[in-house]
Amino acid sequence: MSSLHAAAVTIQLHINESQSLKSKRAVLRPLLARFEKMHLSVAEIAHQDSWQLAAVAVAVVAPQAGRLDEIIESVKRVAYSDPRIEVVGIAVSHLEES
Repeated sequence: MSSLHAAAVTIQLHINESQSLKSKRAVLRPLLARFEKMHLSVAEIAHQDSWQLAAVAVAVVAPQAGRLDEIIESVKRVAYSDPRIEVVGIAVSHLEES
């Protein structure tokens, strides 16, 4: 039987220069698109009505634990790559196989 390696990465963000929901979305949209280009599932999960705060969740699945860790590190690099976005926190929750 093959093994399953999965994790949820939750990223708390602050968009300091945003002055409206429209400007917030203009900053978040490219970030979410970068995760989707990596073939990851992504969603904004909190602070949808806040102009400057956002929480994004990314689902990561891989065939090996080492590959899962590589993808998680890539997710973190992407999150930190946009100078308009301040990463307030990142939490990784691993799925335990039963």
